[in-house]
Amino acid sequence: MDYLINLTKDNIQHVVDTSMQKMVVLAFWTQKQPESVQLLQTLELLANAQSGRFILAKVDCETELEIANYFQIQNLPTTLILDKGRPIDGFAGVQSQEQISDLLDKHLPPMWIQAFEDIKQQLAQGELSSEALTNIAEQLKTIYADAKQAAEVALVMTDVALQLGLLAEAKVLLARIGLADQDSYYHNLVAKLALAEDAADTPEIRQLQQNVAEHPDDLDAVIILAKALNAAHRNEEALELLFTILQKDLNAAEGKVKQVFMEILTAIGQGNMIANQYRRKLYTLLY
Repeated sequence: MDYLINLTKDNIQHVVDTSMQKMVVLAFWTQKQPESVQLLQTLELLANAQSGRFILAKVDCETELEIANYFQIQNLPTTLILDKGRPIDGFAGVQSQEQISDLLDKHLPPMWIQAFEDIKQQLAQGELSSEALTNIAEQLKTIYADAKQAAEVALVMTDVALQLGLLAEAKVLLARIGLADQDSYYHNLVAKLALAEDAADTPEIRQLQQNVAEHPDDLDAVIILAKALNAAHRNEEALELLFTILQKDLNAAEGKVKQVFMEILTAIGQGNMIANQYRRKLYTLLY
């Protein structure tokens, strides 16, 4: 259902039924009254800005007098909030956008809920491209902050991180989930992370790790191992390996260590928490 509609006798029952699941704002107005037009414009601005958070049903009282009478409207403009088929709040006359927003916030779910539901619908549609998942990951960070780090958001962030191969990030997020929120979805993600970590622990990487352990001063071997770890999405290990060397010598291996370190940071992106952590560490060395 559209979130901006003209309410008539033909669709009023459908709108009332819709209010059982989603809040409906009824705007009783008339074209002949400037303040009615002004208020309706304000309500439309809010509805567009919060698209999907509520339905704005506009009642033109010149043509739909019967509906106005049913709701016992005595003054225009009048705004009512309809929930589960009945008015629960409202006001007569004109109010500012801020006043109306405050009123709506008393009854509507937080803004982040709608954005979060939209993202869950996108994820439920099936496989998404890496670019689409990266965009979703960025949106989820904002939602996570707005939701005061709600566990339900953290779990979806973990799911997206696993799909992107960001194992360290997924591990950090799962570690923040409290016991009360460790539901079946949580345990499913824990199992996925374990499988992904096992898959990333290849014989090739184990051999490279042994080479570095036996020849710790062979910086070419260290660089090869860091690149292999990065390819296996073990970015935190790769960055820590290189950073340990950079702490001793920023120009190690004629600058090649720093170059690979920066390449890995660039590859895993600006928004990645591990990348941001190691970018700050590097800045402390540089400045």
